[in-house]
Amino acid sequence: MGKRSAGEGSIIRRTDGRWQASLQVDGRRRTVYGRTRAEAAGKLADLRQQALRAGTMPDPGRRTVDDLLTAWLEAVTPSLKPRTISDYAYTCRRYIRPAIGSVLLARLGPEHVQRLLSQLQSEGHQRTAQLVYALLHRACHLAVMWRWLSDNPCRRVIRPTHRADRKVLWSPEQMRTFINGAEGHWLWPLWVVTICLGARLSELVGLRWIDVDLAGRIVVVRQQLQRVGGKWITSTPKTAAGSRQIGMPLVAVAALRAQEAQQLVWQEGAGNRWHDTDLVFTTELGRPLHRAVVARAMRKECARLNLPPMTMHGLRHLHASLLLTQGLPVPEVSRRLGHANPGITMSVYAHAIRMDDGGATGAIEQALRDDAG
Repeated sequence: MGKRSAGEGSIIRRTDGRWQASLQVDGRRRTVYGRTRAEAAGKLADLRQQALRAGTMPDPGRRTVDDLLTAWLEAVTPSLKPRTISDYAYTCRRYIRPAIGSVLLARLGPEHVQRLLSQLQSEGHQRTAQLVYALLHRACHLAVMWRWLSDNPCRRVIRPTHRADRKVLWSPEQMRTFINGAEGHWLWPLWVVTICLGARLSELVGLRWIDVDLAGRIVVVRQQLQRVGGKWITSTPKTAAGSRQIGMPLVAVAALRAQEAQQLVWQEGAGNRWHDTDLVFTTELGRPLHRAVVARAMRKECARLNLPPMTMHGLRHLHASLLLTQGLPVPEVSRRLGHANPGITMSVYAHAIRMDDGGATGAIEQALRDDAG
């Protein structure tokens, strides 16, 4: 056997059964591992390509997955909403760090990622497995860009899939039972406006009276308000399309007038304890509404009225489904919801879109008759 050329690398089998591949370029040696010789050879080939492109090899040092997640979260924070960053940090803290956080990047392989994803899926956390995959993929992509990794191990795993269950929504009769039966509840105006506008709860919690035109029957969504890390954070809507004008039916106008009158009573009773925030939907002291408070009241009211349980996001779905089943064009529904594009609306509400297939049916019948003749 001839002598290996410089930069060719070597592959050996270790006593623990794993395969080890090493490459040295410009005095720097990198070692990667694989369960099979083919896997180790693939990683070695990646190292060579990296060295050829960049003139150097990736160097993770003693960094771990924990270190990578911390660096990635810090890097993406300026470009994401505070609530999104909070959710990402929770997913890392709850699912990724305990499982593989201590793994050295130099030894991170697709088997680590696959084992974590498979465990989550076996426990029934299909949606969480998707999110974990997405976060790890993005973090490892950054590590490749920074030359901490030679390749992204998430590219060599079986990507988890998840199909959301169809939302169980109220019938029009059940919706009217709720609207009529809940009248008088202090959150009734919020519930009615949600059904009528289809806005997100964070958008309605952040809605100000300055953005409401009762005479013109228009609401302008300019911001959202969310509780993140124990603090109220105001930000722009979820997407660029989230900043929008929404027309109101008369029942929504009536609900907002009821809310206006209710706030005046609260303000008079609170005196100097009242917080003048200009928010439309508040507590009895003018403070922002907590999501948990709204959710708890919704559950109790549904039970009292003997209706199937419904969430605030469910009311948003109800709004969209009602419009689509009435034949409103998808782009118009998408605009009201603040979706980034109509394709999102199509994918979420395909079951509710009324399709007129009569033209196609008639064309096929005509073609068959012509052929027969």
